[in-house]
Amino acid sequence: MWRDALLVGGKDLRIEIRGRVATMQVAPYAMLVLLLFGFAFDQDHNLLTQAAPGLFWVAVLLSSLLAVQRSFAIEATDGTRDGLRLSGLDPAGIFLGKVAAVVIELVALEVLLGVGVVVLFGTRLHDPALLVVSALVASVGLAAAGTVYGMIASGVRGRETLLPLLVLPVVAPVLLAATQCWMAALGSSTTDGWRWLSLLVAFGVIYLALGVVSFSTLVEET
Repeated sequence: MWRDALLVGGKDLRIEIRGRVATMQVAPYAMLVLLLFGFAFDQDHNLLTQAAPGLFWVAVLLSSLLAVQRSFAIEATDGTRDGLRLSGLDPAGIFLGKVAAVVIELVALEVLLGVGVVVLFGTRLHDPALLVVSALVASVGLAAAGTVYGMIASGVRGRETLLPLLVLPVVAPVLLAATQCWMAALGSSTTDGWRWLSLLVAFGVIYLALGVVSFSTLVEET
């Protein structure tokens, strides 16, 4: 399973590096979202600083949808999906590989957006450990949930619009917990961010376990 995960994850990352879709489309899209938020709250800098964690994670969430859609769109042509199905690869390995590739893309994007939040919103860092750990765990949760529902949506018409409808309600707890963690890490809230991190871990484990267990059925049915 782990060997297959490395193969699939490496394949997806090589495709993204060569296609440059993430750097030429997803990253600029995420930065534009932050800029629009900045323009919307420009008259109230204090409110903008307090809302920065939530705005950051909304931008990451929207970008994760693009990354997941891209992950399955590259397999929709030339019978690539059928090739994966007939290759003998462990479905759980395929799932974990796709999740790992999306996580790496999201982490790279979060570094860029984090710099943008500091420059545009003037935020200050109070707990770097909580900031980094919560970002990694939240990225895993978003990627796992997105990959499960991305596989479900890939076999039906209108998958581009169906995926957000399926994913957004499911990842709402991840968005809420990640925002609370970042509010504590950036000093804009007095809540205990590490307690919210435990909720992030719980949802990440649930989404990963669901994907590992169900991906074999999803691959065959879609």
